Amino acid sequence: MDSLRPALSMSSKKQALATSLCSLACLFLLSAGLLLAVGSHQFQAPWGRFARVQKAPAPPLGRGHHDVVAAPARDAGAGDLDGDQEEDAGPAPAPVPAGEEDGECDMFDGAWVRDDAAGYPLYEAAECPFQSDQVACRRNGRPDSGYEQWRWRPRGCGSRTRLGGAESLELCQDKRLVFVGDSLNRNMWESLACILYAAVPDRSRTRIIEDAGAEIFRAMDYNCSVEFYWSPFLVKLETKDDQSRALKLDQLPAMLQRTMGADVLVFNTGHWWTHTGKLRAWDHLERDGKMVEMTGEEAFNRALRTWARWVDHNVDPSRTRVFFRSVSPEHKSVSWCYNQTSPISNGTVAPWFPKSLVSIVERNIKSMRTPVTYLNITHLSELRIDAHPSVYTINQEGKPLNTEQLQQPIKYADCSHWCLPGLPDTWNVLLLASLMRPPTNVHLLG
Repeated sequence: MDSLRPALSMSSKKQALATSLCSLACLFLLSAGLLLAVGSHQFQAPWGRFARVQKAPAPPLGRGHHDVVAAPARDAGAGDLDGDQEEDAGPAPAPVPAGEEDGECDMFDGAWVRDDAAGYPLYEAAECPFQSDQVACRRNGRPDSGYEQWRWRPRGCGSRTRLGGAESLELCQDKRLVFVGDSLNRNMWESLACILYAAVPDRSRTRIIEDAGAEIFRAMDYNCSVEFYWSPFLVKLETKDDQSRALKLDQLPAMLQRTMGADVLVFNTGHWWTHTGKLRAWDHLERDGKMVEMTGEEAFNRALRTWARWVDHNVDPSRTRVFFRSVSPEHKSVSWCYNQTSPISNGTVAPWFPKSLVSIVERNIKSMRTPVTYLNITHLSELRIDAHPSVYTINQEGKPLNTEQLQQPIKYADCSHWCLPGLPDTWNVLLLASLMRPPTNVHLLG
């Protein structure tokens, strides 16, 4: 019996050793899992709530629903890409390719569909008392309203971009969203302010504030602020003592410091760089305090480099999401917006903005350390030739066009800005949907 004891003792030791090794292995795997969980959670703060927003299912479509594809973008043959159930409205749509609904969607590629019974427009013009006269098309006498009822249906995105006012409020709660740029970014700011205002249960708990060049909408019960800062070039435009105007390519306006700490920054520039003659906003260019001569493209590139360096040195990407909205198209000359009441249906558009300037924007964004999401709304907006104020705008005296001016659309039609409700509401839906995606999702043309 004693001769068996060493063998039994050795067996016990081996068993104990195996148990210890198993425990160590389990502990290692548990630690690795915790590390992975922490690593994956880094993006969640402070943006995790955006990704966790649960959208209510779309309401059932009634008999009055018309979901008519108006303008296929880039590719023909798009099916029912956001899960809508079509009524009898012609041939059945092409099936969605396998896996497309669950895969990575391209929010900027798709089609405009008529949607007059499922939440479009997102608000009524009368619900937005601070709406500016320039883009209040119905108030200025526009007789049709179809331009308010077109919804952008991205290819392969399911219902991920079906955001209403209530969901927009939830996404903006405890957040400060700041728009910086020209009047087209103001168009977008006003649109988002109207969407949120119309959704707030107690509208007396909102404010519109004009503060030293900034326009601010606040929903106090939601701790939400949406702000606009005028800066059409992004770099500084200075009026000298002799009243000459210098565009300083290596300086940003001082007001930009007021945007620090925002949760969302949305920049744009473009239109003002194409103005010539009497419409050009500057008399000369400056760099290092000295007057310089250079081409418009070189000046544009240097301005974008100055802006990019400022963002890289001043914006904390763990706190602030940065967006650059692509150029908003005009519809003049060949593609004229006057008397247009529906989107372009054949997908072909006469481009107006120089491709070289678009490339400069994209090249500078790609070179930045800070992740910048490019809201590439240009193509989907090119199709909306019907969505401009046209002659349903105001004159220089701030009044709707009179009878004589209405008869001179070549001179008075506004084919640059956009009616509200209207196209900029879609830009904001795509902006908010982008907040639920990683900040490294830079959508560039090239």
